[in-house]
Amino acid sequence: MHLKHHAIAALTLLATVFAHPAFADTWTVDRDKSSLSFEVVQGEGTVSGSFSSWDAVIDFDPAAPEQAKIKATIDTASAATGSAQFDGMLPGPDFFDAPGFPQAVFESDKVTALGGDAYRAEGTLTIRDISQPVTLDFTLTITGDTAVADGTATVSRTAHKVGASVATDTLADAVKVKLDLKATR
Repeated sequence: MHLKHHAIAALTLLATVFAHPAFADTWTVDRDKSSLSFEVVQGEGTVSGSFSSWDAVIDFDPAAPEQAKIKATIDTASAATGSAQFDGMLPGPDFFDAPGFPQAVFESDKVTALGGDAYRAEGTLTIRDISQPVTLDFTLTITGDTAVADGTATVSRTAHKVGASVATDTLADAVKVKLDLKATR
């Protein structure tokens, strides 16, 4: 009788282990060696800036990218361009409204290998409590326990009501976001 219970317990354990996907590597972002920047066309020029405070939880195994989970959290008040005029507007109510919406969040829904060291993360970006789909194309190089990723995404500022009162012929709708990331496992 005891042997039967042990066999059932062992089979249950094996079924549980094999029913769940393999655990991906968990990566820790080196924030001193990583950056999250943006640029948007304004008139005939370009406004460039970055977020100084952000982090990400990354569970990723290049052998099984379809199992990846990526969640990035960005402190909206940390957006800066180096221009006093823009830096004063960005955390304000017409742009990020940082007091009301202190964080923007990206969560991946699907990561796909594109060949070589190229990948695509499709997910949801939430800014000002407005969630929109976004695609992040990135390259990834892993050497030992260190990963280096470079990626870009294009985000619609008007879909998130960022700078909603500013016409798109004054400040373009498309904001290019650039990620330069170094992480360790």
